Amino acid sequence: MALPQSKNLGGPQFHSWSKGTLTLEQVFGEIVAYIEVQPERQYRIIIGSDSASENPVALVTAVTIWRVGNGGVHFWVVADKKTFHTLRDRIYEEAMQSITLAQEIRSGLREKLGEEFLWDEKIQVHIDIGENGPTRDLIDQVVGMVKGFGFEAVIKPGSFGASQVADRHT
Repeated sequence: MALPQSKNLGGPQFHSWSKGTLTLEQVFGEIVAYIEVQPERQYRIIIGSDSASENPVALVTAVTIWRVGNGGVHFWVVADKKTFHTLRDRIYEEAMQSITLAQEIRSGLREKLGEEFLWDEKIQVHIDIGENGPTRDLIDQVVGMVKGFGFEAVIKPGSFGASQVADRHT
């Protein structure tokens, strides 16, 4: 599963309200610059995906750099529109898009910030599912999938990276 490709930039095309259109490499640079402003602070990297409920849907995956207790910045990428026949398929695709981006972010930040930055499960995958509603039956499978890739899984009501940040761009 690959991230959406930009025809102009030769890789995933990310967006930022303040920086415009960015490559993944530029997103890494922005993350590092944000952290270097206050390196003594604690940070969380949050990846979450969301899509609208009507078909075909554009899947949005957001990466948020949260300076714990003091705000954050986020970037998002939009995948080509797809049609999903079941809610399960849509939720699995959202989770896999988040996992794929989380792997890319982990790899890139390991190169730029070092292994010690990634201690303490700094990267979380936020999933747009919860105990209430039709997605409750998918929790065990999707959380297990995220954990299987080595990331902390967060579901509603705590999964703001999917249900609020990514949702803002669907």
